[in-house]
Amino acid sequence: MNYAGPAEEIPARSGLELTPFRGLRYDPDRVGSLAAVTSPPYDVVVRPDGLLHLESADPYNIVRLILPQAGTPAARNEQAADTLRRWLSEGVLAPDTQPGLYVYEQADGTILQRGLIGALRLSEPADGVVLPHEDVIPHVIADRAALMRATSANLEPLLLTYRGDDSTRGATAVVERTTAHAPLLSTTTEDGFSHRLWAVTDPADLAEIRSDLADQQALIADGHHRWATYLRLRAEHPSPSPWDYGLVLLVDTARYPLRVRAIHRLLHRLPVSEALAALDGHFRVRHLEAQLPEALEALADAAVTGNAFLLAGDGAFHLIDHPDPDLLARTVPADRPAAWRTLDATVLHATLLRHLWQTPEDSPAHIAYIHDPAATVEKAERDGGTAVLMHPVREEVVRDLARQGVTMPRKSTSFGPKPASGLVLRALEP
Repeated sequence: MNYAGPAEEIPARSGLELTPFRGLRYDPDRVGSLAAVTSPPYDVVVRPDGLLHLESADPYNIVRLILPQAGTPAARNEQAADTLRRWLSEGVLAPDTQPGLYVYEQADGTILQRGLIGALRLSEPADGVVLPHEDVIPHVIADRAALMRATSANLEPLLLTYRGDDSTRGATAVVERTTAHAPLLSTTTEDGFSHRLWAVTDPADLAEIRSDLADQQALIADGHHRWATYLRLRAEHPSPSPWDYGLVLLVDTARYPLRVRAIHRLLHRLPVSEALAALDGHFRVRHLEAQLPEALEALADAAVTGNAFLLAGDGAFHLIDHPDPDLLARTVPADRPAAWRTLDATVLHATLLRHLWQTPEDSPAHIAYIHDPAATVEKAERDGGTAVLMHPVREEVVRDLARQGVTMPRKSTSFGPKPASGLVLRALEP
């Protein structure tokens, strides 16, 4: 954990530098449909079911680049690089004629999100320009770095947020003006979200964006591993180089608030009966006669007054709450702010996973992180493991901790809607 102290905030040394680039985009005449070639971000795809579904949607689906399938990691990365080269040579993917930033819009009838896609100059967390809020898993960074090295491309943007102060000028004003024109592309994916993309190439618009963002600080909402991967690869290439920048979607949440949802855990090798037995005397356990929506409502009610989790995997739901204060005092590190010590994710990792369940947090053989609660429960029931369903953290808590330099336990939050992968890519080398 990186902790700057209870009263100290990381000072911003400089602002955001979002740079135009020539986006790689699918030629709509070469694919079945733009919707059919898109995918959720690589870490949201539920494997193997979701992966197989995406692969069968279209032979050019982006999942073949972000999650290539082969017998070894080296073979997977080589396959992705070969696939990307082939698609470029065949004209399936082609670069835009001039560099620009891209306005990206997502909407589903209940939420409208707009932001800017560009190549952001990279910075270390200590610089206070781009703030992480979650810990990362080393083997995931190594995996993503190997894929980016092989393809020499940023295959999908990560999601950053900032808090603009005036939508009548600056970056947000350019976004609003741009959406009044016809988009480069428009499609609707099977989840009901519409996606539209515009290019911003006018020098005056680009200058207005650059000036506005020069004083801004961003929070990583989704993509901590990709950001850490960008930093690792930047260190491997002498500066200046294209590796000094990384592909991001930047959203002004003062204008377009994001949804914040939980990321759930699947404990492959821990049956529910053993998980519950280890809680005896340490947590209150209530067995619920309910379906998933009602069980999640009960979890939300319990989370109002303290730490609470929902266990599943044996055909039922078990609400656990009211942890023993003495147990928390013994297992939760005391050298962090109270807001961090009382996080559900903190208690889950420090008290449940490490102490009571003795489950390795870095081992994919023991634990998986899944965004969809129904998919988590289904896989637990199928595999004989335990699903641990979480309640989401408020965005203001996340931002406050990040400004103090405090990182939350890995996979603590899921901000969204997340950008669809496959709408625009960035090549790092010709």
